[in-house]
Amino acid sequence: MDRVSSASQLSRIYRVDGKRKFRLADFDPAHTGPLSGEDEPRARALTQQATERLAELQDKLYAQDRWALLVLIQGMDASGKDTTIREVMSGVNPQGCQVFSFRKPSEEELDHDYMWRCFRALPERGRIGIFNRSYYEEVLVARVHREVLANQKLPPELVTKSIWKERFEDIAAFERYATRQGIVIRKFFLNVSKAEQKKRLLARIDVPGKNWKFRLGDVGLRKHWNDYQRAFEDAIRATATAESPWYVVPADNKWYTRLIVGAAMVDALEGLGLAYPKLSKQELGEFAAARRKLVRER
Repeated sequence: MDRVSSASQLSRIYRVDGKRKFRLADFDPAHTGPLSGEDEPRARALTQQATERLAELQDKLYAQDRWALLVLIQGMDASGKDTTIREVMSGVNPQGCQVFSFRKPSEEELDHDYMWRCFRALPERGRIGIFNRSYYEEVLVARVHREVLANQKLPPELVTKSIWKERFEDIAAFERYATRQGIVIRKFFLNVSKAEQKKRLLARIDVPGKNWKFRLGDVGLRKHWNDYQRAFEDAIRATATAESPWYVVPADNKWYTRLIVGAAMVDALEGLGLAYPKLSKQELGEFAAARRKLVRER
């Protein structure tokens, strides 16, 4: 594998689009496809190529001003969300990219519906929007920790046994609506193993330069690991469609994670047939006249 197009094909292995029964257990967090640890330098070079291609496509996306790309990054703590965004988007023009992180909601956000804060952050036409966590937290964190749901001020009669099914339906309906408005949606679950998460959390404690990343609550959340895995599986199974697929990306090897995410984003944009706007005959004539005027200037 030595081209971005090959990497894009590889990324489709991890695509979940509702066409077959999804089981999270079928996806190995340590999988690296045809690559091995010895291939890491080659994978990093391919990731750089994907980043450069992404920058070219984003420039056309911005110029054409018709489509938008919304990328959702989800995963357990220490799965590599921040570093993946940083590495994959490193070459993209900041004017054409917006990154939003959604953590604990504010009092203002709690006074609105759970999708409100994400609605406000949707990318404009011509831009790439990245959500570091997203409205999916409302069927993940809120499901595992019921006190989060209790804080959302919902009328008690609306908090029924069907609430998660209803939220899946609402999310799927929203994504269908957004897709019909020209917002291409790609969702990535960074699938890290419990053992690798432990290793990364220990590094955050032991390495001074990583101390700022560590939160005491991260350790306590590990006792809910199985609950989160079930919640992710249910959410992906209920909302994966051909138009807004999930990618269950192996996350135990960060170099491979970044390659797959970058390649999948390139794949999504290349499927849009992006091109720079073409000038009309009148505009070409006006441009020619303007050029002659500039050339005559002294």
